[in-house]
Amino acid sequence: MSFELILVIVTAITGVITYVDRVVWRPKRESARMPDDEPIIIEYSRSLFPVFLVVLILRSFIIEPFRIPSGSMYPTLQIGDFIAVNKFAYGVKLPVTQTKIFDTGSPERGDVVVFKFPLDPDVDYIKRVVGLPGDRISYIGRTLFINDKAVKHTYIGKYRGIEASSVFNGTSMIKESFAGGHFHEILHDTDKKAHDMKSVVVPEGHYFMVGDNRDHSNDSRFWGFVPEKNLKGRAFGVWMNWDNGVHFNRIGEGIQ
Repeated sequence: MSFELILVIVTAITGVITYVDRVVWRPKRESARMPDDEPIIIEYSRSLFPVFLVVLILRSFIIEPFRIPSGSMYPTLQIGDFIAVNKFAYGVKLPVTQTKIFDTGSPERGDVVVFKFPLDPDVDYIKRVVGLPGDRISYIGRTLFINDKAVKHTYIGKYRGIEASSVFNGTSMIKESFAGGHFHEILHDTDKKAHDMKSVVVPEGHYFMVGDNRDHSNDSRFWGFVPEKNLKGRAFGVWMNWDNGVHFNRIGEGIQ
């Protein structure tokens, strides 16, 4: 059972108890001249219902926190990062069912997106959007091709990290630039064999996602496209990092 479903259930239960107490049970206690004879479950429900409701609204429609568990998005996101995700970016959806109420926008190339893994919707993934509906995508010799044009790469230097990120020390840091001015950094591990992918066309209503740590990412190159309905939101900032202690230099880091 997902946390979102549990939150909906406890919010509904405490809300119903609070409402029934207000319109039925409390008047009976007052008429019996026992206004203070209140069961503890009612007291807790009345106190906790507003808290659960606010958390549910914030988490479902505005912003949701996530923790980065793997290294597939280095150097942009690091193991131990706690990130904030804009749930309003790609449409307002009902909790649990994820039925879209109304549209607020679509992913743009370069967005870092949290989504439900197509092969197991109970698992959340985070990757970068590189292919929009109708795009032709291929990946050959560690170069990404979009609509038969190679994406520009600029070598920066060797990656150097600490704690968990040190496992990727020595990999090549690359500045990847999309048409339109968007750029970000990626890693190439030349000690690993490159995984080439023949040309594919992104279907309507789907997106092609890859990790920034290109040789250490399980992404659309291996399992295909992400349906629009699986999108949860756009990641926009790091609010904390815990990796054998708090790394204060990561707090407030924007996600490009």
